[in-house]
Amino acid sequence: MKIAMWSGPRNLSTAMMYSFGARSDFAIWDEPFYAAYLSKSGANHPMRDEIMAAHESDPAMVAAMCSGSIPDGKPNFYMKHMGLHMLDGFPMDWAQDCINVHLIRHPARVVASYGAKRDEVTLDDIGFRQQVEVFDKVGGVVIDSHDIRDDPEGMLRKLCATVDLPFDPAMLHWPSDGHKSDGIWASHWYGAVHRSTGFAGAEGPLPDLDGEAAKLSNDAYEFYAQLSDRKISP
Repeated sequence: MKIAMWSGPRNLSTAMMYSFGARSDFAIWDEPFYAAYLSKSGANHPMRDEIMAAHESDPAMVAAMCSGSIPDGKPNFYMKHMGLHMLDGFPMDWAQDCINVHLIRHPARVVASYGAKRDEVTLDDIGFRQQVEVFDKVGGVVIDSHDIRDDPEGMLRKLCATVDLPFDPAMLHWPSDGHKSDGIWASHWYGAVHRSTGFAGAEGPLPDLDGEAAKLSNDAYEFYAQLSDRKISP
């Protein structure tokens, strides 16, 4: 089984990767197309040069690896993908052989979290539009990070049942300090999840946003709603 887990940034995506990585039957891969995205888009992300030096930046090569053999002799493969990384012309045929799952989070929470890491955040940076475009191409299952935080075991059991995968209690806990499959960018983005050993507790009220942050959240909401209408119910 190959699972392509699509999300935007600050969506619980790394915790979900660690959850599947805690299973003995899964290999995991952290944002395979990130270096290719940076190379083609010219986006000025933190650690841009280091990422392109350390990871494959040819999208055709990355796609071939996505459709190739599963690493480490494992029977299953979990790939953490960002919809915003799939630029025009990047191969997508490999995704037809995957179970595609779309991890979403309310844009107000994403904007508040992402804005703490980067200045001048745009709609393209947070990926809601691109995630809908990916969903329109490959379809799949939708799950909301808020629901996972509310009930990790219950929602992971539902997700596993939906994709015809036995639930493994190992998914609820992982070692601190990261995973060997982390991308080189982990040192900038993954501080909180590296300190964790499981899913954080339920989220509180939506953050209060104003000005440009509130406008960005509102602009993203229409895309979030399109996927939220299709999500696995709690």
